[in-house]
Amino acid sequence: MLLKKGSTGDDVRQLQTRLGLTADGIFGSGTEASVKTWQAQNNLSVDGMVGNDTWAKLFPEESPTDISSTESLQVLKGHIPDTVIAQIQPIEALNTPLRLAHFLAQCSHESAGFTLVYENLNYSAAGLKATFPKYFPAPLNQTYARDQPKIGARIYANRMGNGDEASGDGYTYRGRGYIQLTGKANYTSFGAFIGEDTVANPDLVATKFPLASAGFFFDTNKIWTVCDTGATDAAITAVTKKVNGGTNGLADRTKLFKQYYALLHS
Repeated sequence: MLLKKGSTGDDVRQLQTRLGLTADGIFGSGTEASVKTWQAQNNLSVDGMVGNDTWAKLFPEESPTDISSTESLQVLKGHIPDTVIAQIQPIEALNTPLRLAHFLAQCSHESAGFTLVYENLNYSAAGLKATFPKYFPAPLNQTYARDQPKIGARIYANRMGNGDEASGDGYTYRGRGYIQLTGKANYTSFGAFIGEDTVANPDLVATKFPLASAGFFFDTNKIWTVCDTGATDAAITAVTKKVNGGTNGLADRTKLFKQYYALLHS
């Protein structure tokens, strides 16, 4: 959570209402001045910004669901698979409902509702030419069509820590997990992070650590602090850009975030 001058949206309206201001949803100079006054009166750092500490003191009744226990996570039952719920607690950075809602929304969208844990490389000749024209110009696209090991070996060769095409590393270390971990270098780093040899056993990323590998992605790309900026559409968009590199599927990611966030604050 971080609201400051220039912020807009429902959280700003809620803040303004609590401060007795006109709730126009725009954090301007007047709102900033009121926040500073309130912070001074409540022995908080007077910076005119509303972070987690200021928000918690402004809205003590909004004590969010404690997500440290298995029982508290049961509000998600029926909305995400039980196998996913069981993988949440070991991810230390998932320490607030806000972070968890952002994280689950992105993972769910990227994995088609937590159903996909392997990258699909089953391209037709036309698909290869359209998607990877650099790697599969005609007639090479015909030779590789529908051959996933050969396709992966070629498109990921000599990058992300992989060897050349003949090594087969590109397919061995293809995307796995809910936010697909890709490349031998990333498998090496994740293995060190999780304490298991995911280079020798890359399928562990798909079978045992599909959520943990997504958490690793959020860690290494510093996405948790983006999650902390709030529950606004702007925050969801910012997280999406960090995950996707753009805003593909933003409407679905937004819908999922709002669903999970409401459950975790019920």
